[in-house]
Amino acid sequence: MFLSLLAPSLRSPLLPRSFSTVLHNSHFKSISAITPSTLRSLLDEAHAIKDKYRTNPTSHSQPVIPPLMNKSVAMIFMKRSTRTRVSTETGVALLGGHALFLAPSDIQLGVNESVRDTASVLSRFNDVILARVNETETIEELCKWSEKPVINALCDKYHPLQTLADLMTLEEKWGVGGVKGKTVSWVGDGNNVLHDLMVGTAMLGGNVSIATPKGYEPDADVVERCEECMEVGGGKLKLTTVAAEAVEGADCVATDTWISMGEEDQYDAKVAEFSGYQITESLLKNANEQALFMHCLPRHEEEVDDEVFYGPRSVVWQEAENRMWTVMAVIMSMQGKSVL
Repeated sequence: MFLSLLAPSLRSPLLPRSFSTVLHNSHFKSISAITPSTLRSLLDEAHAIKDKYRTNPTSHSQPVIPPLMNKSVAMIFMKRSTRTRVSTETGVALLGGHALFLAPSDIQLGVNESVRDTASVLSRFNDVILARVNETETIEELCKWSEKPVINALCDKYHPLQTLADLMTLEEKWGVGGVKGKTVSWVGDGNNVLHDLMVGTAMLGGNVSIATPKGYEPDADVVERCEECMEVGGGKLKLTTVAAEAVEGADCVATDTWISMGEEDQYDAKVAEFSGYQITESLLKNANEQALFMHCLPRHEEEVDDEVFYGPRSVVWQEAENRMWTVMAVIMSMQGKSVL
């Protein structure tokens, strides 16, 4: 279903212009660290930005001064990524700003220059710092010392930008508010992508059903945060080691790579431990007939076969595109701006 068909329902009525500026001068570290109302605000903003800049670009009067004119975003990439880099650079450019790519060879983060010093320097030049790093502690330290808002573009525990894109995609398929009462199933590793997705789904009132091999469960503190959100939103959480049990009755089935960057030497061992967790049409017979499939990419065939990945259930390309509209929403909010 195309956004243009959903456009009327994707705008919350009577919202003040400042509604989606909830991150103004604030960091974005994880979904667990924000409130359900902040999540709702960011998703509303992302829908509105996509409607304005992609779906109906000629039906809106463009601002004389682009909203991010003279604004810059420093992008620290300790780990490579196609979607994070391209979505941020392109999105910031569409809004009139400038994004600066900083690879490990470009800066001395934590090597010849401390994280504290790097944060202090970059926040004098730039309006936002986006960081894709290895350890969660690096994000925490950047947030501690930066004078400007920091976006966690991935660390070993969280991946909040991916969850925004995932939830936006589900709302395009099911409508705003459509996640409530639906079941999002996860089959695979209890990793950073799952940590934010399970909490975000719970905040929107959805159910979460997770299958991981023994020893690969999501972190206990994230499970606790998910359950706290479900006490308010009304969803239910299920944890199992059996893929078919997690997928039973699901409205969406998601997975991610089993071998993260830096774990290549563990490939054979992990593939063996994850035997039976590949997403196939046979497995999806346990899900609802119209169940969607999501994967944050890059994808490997041991995680999901071609029939599902390239099939009609798959929303992976829509999901990937929405990485741009959601990071635009986060940056706009941090700058106290909105298209709503």
